[in-house]
Amino acid sequence: MNILFSGLLGLTLLAGCSRADSGKDTAFKTVDDRFGIRVGERTVQMQLAVRADEQEKGLMFRQSMGADEGMLFVFGVPQQMGFWMRNTLIPLDIGYFDSSGELKEIYPMYPRDERTVSSHGRNLQFCLEMNQGWFKQNGVRPGAKLDLKAVADAIRARGLKPEAVGLR
Repeated sequence: MNILFSGLLGLTLLAGCSRADSGKDTAFKTVDDRFGIRVGERTVQMQLAVRADEQEKGLMFRQSMGADEGMLFVFGVPQQMGFWMRNTLIPLDIGYFDSSGELKEIYPMYPRDERTVSSHGRNLQFCLEMNQGWFKQNGVRPGAKLDLKAVADAIRARGLKPEAVGLR
C-alpha cells in the first residue's frame, strides 16, 4: 500500500534504541508482529506500520488476511490522508481516525486500484486497513474509539517512542 499524503514529519523521532545500543538483550517486535487492540467493541490483531518504509509497503503483495486482522498506520502529526492500492491484492476498507482515536471516516478500497482514496478530514492521525466489509459486519462505525493506550504499548514493544506521536 503506498501512501500519497504521508506527512511523515516527526517519524524520525520515533526511533528508539536498538538491542545493540540499549545494553539489554531485549528483542523488540517488528511490523510483522500483531497486537490485540480494541476498536469500538472489537479486538483486532493489528500490525503497526510506524516507520516510513513500513507505511510505503503496507499490505502490498499479501494474498490474504485473517478475519480480525488489520494494519494500523501511525503518523507523527494529524493531517489529511490519502491511500491507494498499488500492488495490493486483497479488497480492503480503510478507517481514518483523529488524534483522539475517534473513527471519522470509512472507505472501500479495491485491489490494484491506483486512484487515491482521500479523507475529507484534515485532522487525522491513524488509519486502519481491514478486509473489505469488516467495519460494517462488526458494527464499527464513525464515533468508535481506537484504544490509544494499547497503541502506545504496542509502539513501545516495537522499541519506538509513542511520545513522538502524542501518545503516552
